[in-house]
Amino acid sequence: MGENLLLDAMNRELAAANPALVGNGDLLRGILSGCGDCIKILDLDGRLQFMSDGGKRVMEVDDFSVLKGCPWPDFWAGEGNTQATDAVATAKAGRIARFQNAANTAKGTPRYWDVQVSPIFAPDGEVSHLLSISRDITEEWRAAQTRKENMERHKFLTEELTHRVKNTLATVLGIAQQTFKGDAHRAPREVFTARIKTLSDAYNILAEDSWTSTAMRPVIESALLPYRMGSGRFTVSGPDHTLLPKQALTLALALNELATNAMKYGALSTPDGEVNVVWTIEPSDGVSLLQFEWRESGGPTVATPTRFSFGSRLIKTLLPADFGGAVDVRYETEGLVCLLRAPLQ
Repeated sequence: MGENLLLDAMNRELAAANPALVGNGDLLRGILSGCGDCIKILDLDGRLQFMSDGGKRVMEVDDFSVLKGCPWPDFWAGEGNTQATDAVATAKAGRIARFQNAANTAKGTPRYWDVQVSPIFAPDGEVSHLLSISRDITEEWRAAQTRKENMERHKFLTEELTHRVKNTLATVLGIAQQTFKGDAHRAPREVFTARIKTLSDAYNILAEDSWTSTAMRPVIESALLPYRMGSGRFTVSGPDHTLLPKQALTLALALNELATNAMKYGALSTPDGEVNVVWTIEPSDGVSLLQFEWRESGGPTVATPTRFSFGSRLIKTLLPADFGGAVDVRYETEGLVCLLRAPLQ
C-alpha cells in the first residue's frame, strides 16, 4: 500500500514536469545507465537477476550473462559474506538492510562499498524480489583509513616523545641533585626540583591531548596542586579555554614561580593569605581578549623587589611572548597582582 502511494506521488511529480515522462522507458534506462551506483535485482534466494548499465561499468562487468543467476553473497568474502547473507534475509523479511565492506570487481579490482538491500513488493503485498544498491566509497574509505593510521602513528610518536622527554627531565633532575648536594644548596635544589616537576606534570596533561591543545583549567590546577595546604587558600575560576602546547608549558612554569614566591614572601607565607586566580574572555576592538589574573591578599605588605630572578623574567618576557600579549605585574600594598592580556587567535 505504501509503495503504491509512493509510486503515485512520483508519477504525479513527473507528470507535473512533463506528462511524457510517466512510464517513459528511455527515462528509466537513462537513470540506470547514468547512475554511478551498482543497481541489482535479486531473487528471494539472493541470486543475481539484473544489473544496471551503470552498475556493470563500476563493477567492470563485460558480460552479465556469465554472472546472472549467481548467488550475490558469494561475491563477498569473510565478514562481508556474512553481512550480505544477513542483508538478503532481512530484505526477504520485508525490511531494509545496510552494511559496508570490501569486494572485488569482476576483473579483480579491490573496491569498498556502501550497500543497501531492500524488498520489492508485488501487488499482493508479498516480497517478490530484492533491490541491492552498492555505492563505491573506496576513496572515502581509503581516506578514513589513512586518517586512522596517521592518528595511531601520531599517538605512538607522541607517547614515545613524552616518554623520552620525561626520562630526560628525570636525568637532568638526577644530575642536579648529585651536583648540588648538601644543606648549602638545599633551597636552590628544591626550587629547581619544583620547576622540573611542574614541567613533567604539564607534559603529562599535553600528552593526554596528543600535544595538539589542552584545556586551561587542568594545567592551572596541576601547577597549583603542590601549594594547596588545605582548603580556602586558592580560588580558581574561569570559562573553558584551550591552550597551545607552548602556552600550557609556559603558564605552568609561571604559576609555579608565582606560587613559590607567594609561599616565601607573599600571601601563602601567612595563615590567612589567599590567592585568587581568575580568567575571562571578553570582546575588545573586534577580537576576543583573554584576561588572566593572579591576585594575592591577606599576606604581608608587598614591596617592589630590588632584583629580578629567573621567575620574574619568565613571567614578564616568556609568558607574554608565548601568548602574544602583555603582562603587567604590580606590587600592590595588599598583595602581588599579575595580569596577562592576550588576543585569541
